[in-house]
Amino acid sequence: MSRLYNLTKGIIKENPIFVIVLGMCPTLATTSSAMNGLGMGLATTFVLFGSNTVISLIARFIPDKVRIPSYIVVIATFVTIVDLVMQAYTQSLYEKLGIFIPLIVVNCIVLGRAEAFASKNGVLDSVLDGIGMGLGFTFALTLLGGIREVLGNFSFFGLRVIPKDPWWSKAVFFHDPILVFILAPGAFIALAYLIAIFNRLKKN
Repeated sequence: MSRLYNLTKGIIKENPIFVIVLGMCPTLATTSSAMNGLGMGLATTFVLFGSNTVISLIARFIPDKVRIPSYIVVIATFVTIVDLVMQAYTQSLYEKLGIFIPLIVVNCIVLGRAEAFASKNGVLDSVLDGIGMGLGFTFALTLLGGIREVLGNFSFFGLRVIPKDPWWSKAVFFHDPILVFILAPGAFIALAYLIAIFNRLKKN
């Protein structure tokens, strides 16, 4: 049960975006589409998985005074792997995410899990924690990016989901995409509503 909890807690109970509210910079900056959110989430999940695994293995050998720099070196290694692989095989997505791939090194979710969990627990538990938190982060970014893409571009993963002139366009106040949702203010608006809905559902 404990290991199942480690795997699933990051998705709902301790979701890093909707509950703990960490990693806001990439969350707001990279979620103009569902694909961008999914790509950023999966890249971060790989780094969480790899860094949690290695840090749980070597934590007892690292002097306390240099533990944070050591963790950052481990995290940076996996970020470099992600950066090079994405640059080689997903060039278009890599260009859209830009500087936010290297900035995973300083993502407080990754370093926080290394310090708070991986350094104090066994390898299997740390692996499950990294995967769970990564999936929760990916879920949040993909959901936010999907909502912004649908409202701001009438598409989902690049496929148009709402006709150019929908039949209900005369019954509501808009018939064209709400462009604000693919701009910076739209990220704040959509995220605020998602956090409010998430917290409301948790109370029920």
